Amino acid sequence: MPDAGELKRREYVGRINRAIDYVRENLNGDLRLETIAHAANFSPCHFHRTFKSIVGETVNEFVRRHRAQKAAGMLIHSPAMTITEIAVACGYSSPSVFAREFRTHFGASASQFRAGGRASLDRFRQELADHGYALQTHHGQRTAMVFRVQVREEPQRHVAYIRHVGNYSEIGDAFGRLARWAGPRGLFREGARMIAIYHDNPDVTPVDKLRSDACITVPEGTKVNRDIGLMSLPGGTYAAAYVEIDVTQYGEAWDRLFSDWLPESGYQPDDRPCYELYLNDPRSHPQNKHILEICEPIRPL
Repeated sequence: MPDAGELKRREYVGRINRAIDYVRENLNGDLRLETIAHAANFSPCHFHRTFKSIVGETVNEFVRRHRAQKAAGMLIHSPAMTITEIAVACGYSSPSVFAREFRTHFGASASQFRAGGRASLDRFRQELADHGYALQTHHGQRTAMVFRVQVREEPQRHVAYIRHVGNYSEIGDAFGRLARWAGPRGLFREGARMIAIYHDNPDVTPVDKLRSDACITVPEGTKVNRDIGLMSLPGGTYAAAYVEIDVTQYGEAWDRLFSDWLPESGYQPDDRPCYELYLNDPRSHPQNKHILEICEPIRPL
């Protein structure tokens, strides 16, 4: 008899399978992330992370791979169709896009693949074997870290922020500028918190377009100037993952929350922003550990 955690995990897998079924049935239709998320009854805001945690690839990677695989099958099994007709049937925007994507995936042009006959068919079947659709939760390599999660109600927080555009790992410069602004104004009072808010999906957004905010909690009505802004961070129910990690383990910590904990929790991501709440200065830790909470907004599954 499956335990409660396994039953909840199966619900996650079932929803993602519905998203996959939708993609397979609509390769030349509406494949916006919001539409695929709706098919799985997930919030679009964090669906990309949920999908990747279960499938092991992003929504965009899955769609591209499945289009190429379907085209490969049609090249073998539908000899009466022209390559252009196959490209249209598989949802490619133009023959040139199809040609580029197909060669990237299979290492040969569509015409070469079709001419390969049986050898091409064998390779196509191997592709399907390597990327089956009977899903289990994907787990990357795990390293030692302190990691524990609690569900709790977070208050609304008023923050001053500096926006960083670019690689998320480079947000430290924005925090440095924020500290130089906040210090002389006495804002590092007891109870002030440093927070990083992430707005974009790094799996589908170009690195130079990623938006994040370096924040400090401040009293409501705090005066700001120039490029320092004010905003309110919504409260509500969050999964707060307490972690003690090295600087190289941030990605794994997020993956543990989404891949290991969330599918068995009975919760799903909500539309509110996710953020990191920092609890220490790593420079003062004897092992330079980063101690923080990853706060993911959730609602019942």
